Amino acid sequence: MPQTELYGTASCPYTREMRESLEWQGRDFTEYDVDTDREALRRMLDATGGQRTVPVLVEDGRAVQIGWQGRGCIVG
Repeated sequence: MPQTELYGTASCPYTREMRESLEWQGRDFTEYDVDTDREALRRMLDATGGQRTVPVLVEDGRAVQIGWQGRGCIVG
């Protein structure tokens, strides 16, 4: 099973929706808040090619989803 990481922010409602979906599916994942964790922001930017939209779902170091249902929040 791939290592799954969720990058988002506490203030983004789409991050919350993606988290709830992952939990409902019973998926194991590690969540990072890129507003408070600058290293996590760097890893997210590396995985997305510099895109600053959250939430981002990363599996085995590769971004597999950016945004939630066509929506997202921009981080600074």
